[in-house]
Amino acid sequence: MPGAEHRDTPPPRTANGEIAVLRGFLDHLRTSIAGKVDGAPEPQVRTAAVPSGTNLLGLLNHLTFVERSMFLGDDVTDWQATFHAAPGDSATQVVARYRDAVERANDVLDGCSDPGAPVPRPRPDRPAPSIRWALTHMIEETARHAGHADILRELIDGTTGR
Repeated sequence: MPGAEHRDTPPPRTANGEIAVLRGFLDHLRTSIAGKVDGAPEPQVRTAAVPSGTNLLGLLNHLTFVERSMFLGDDVTDWQATFHAAPGDSATQVVARYRDAVERANDVLDGCSDPGAPVPRPRPDRPAPSIRWALTHMIEETARHAGHADILRELIDGTTGR
């Protein structure tokens, strides 16, 4: 699209420790997907552009639930429902909730130094995965949805880049 905005940020350079590298890549992806939603126009930010119903706001809403489940111990009973933001939720509110969940997740991760140790979350119904597994899974989950968001945002207003 003529005049479309193109922003690109290369992958992060991080310290050499395993947790630092994983967190650096995860934070890079978190920033990228929040940026895809932040500033997207209404109503397109919540409008499905593909037959599955996927939309920008729903992707970020879903990732908020994933962050809270993985690192804060929240229980999610209907994952499919997390792909839809409430009708009254603005993009600004959904982005703020996501950033808050990320900040709280990072507060938990700040106390973790052993990648093989379990995520310290209050979830007695099932054992927590290792920090290594949780970070790797969150990189995969966030990257997958960031790719979806790249396409959806470009369809909306031509914005590309990470």
